[in-house]
Amino acid sequence: MNKVVANADEAIRDLQDGAVIMSGGFGLCGNPENLIRAIHRKGVKNLTIISNNCGTTDKGLGILLQTRQVRKMISSYVGENKEFERQFLAGELEVELNPQGTLAERIRAGGAGLGGFFTPTGAGTQIAQGKESRVIEGREMIFEKPLKADYAIVRAWKGDRWGNLVFRKTARNFSPMMCTAARITVAEVEHLVEVGELDPDQVHVPSVYVNRIFQGTSYEKPIEKRTVRKG
Repeated sequence: MNKVVANADEAIRDLQDGAVIMSGGFGLCGNPENLIRAIHRKGVKNLTIISNNCGTTDKGLGILLQTRQVRKMISSYVGENKEFERQFLAGELEVELNPQGTLAERIRAGGAGLGGFFTPTGAGTQIAQGKESRVIEGREMIFEKPLKADYAIVRAWKGDRWGNLVFRKTARNFSPMMCTAARITVAEVEHLVEVGELDPDQVHVPSVYVNRIFQGTSYEKPIEKRTVRKG
């Protein structure tokens, strides 16, 4: 049951070109920084990444964009990244945009083993093009398919050696559902504790969904957009 590995490089030892990766976090909050750097070092290419966004130009997942390791992004918010904009407009990056709630539900559906769901979000817009549409209870709704991945990479606040995870605040966004929707889930944690130290009622992701876990290091916790209050 001990799922601890030495470091991020060991945790992604079997990651190969063309993999589909779900990456947790929200903006630059809760990014699996060690795992992103390890993917960068490994040099795998043609990746499909499912994440709320793609970091900034030089932070978070943006690191992988700069080195052309990403073939496709399935995202919701794609601002704050000039390299993302350049590659997309130049036809170098495939992009699938999703309303934020739809993205979350598609991931949840993948983890729950559902075949998809109908939602009114996006009906009558470009998002609906090529998708099945129905009128349910008087509202037009479009069919969205589930999302699954080869790997989920997440960063938790605390985790034990069995892989039980606890997140903090916004860093929890998307991560728990991603853990359920991937073939292999890898978690880096700010604090690796012994089994029994976590309150079972506070566990956000039970160990059954986690395959590998390690103690993260050298966290930067960057500010995505610094603002100064006018005095």
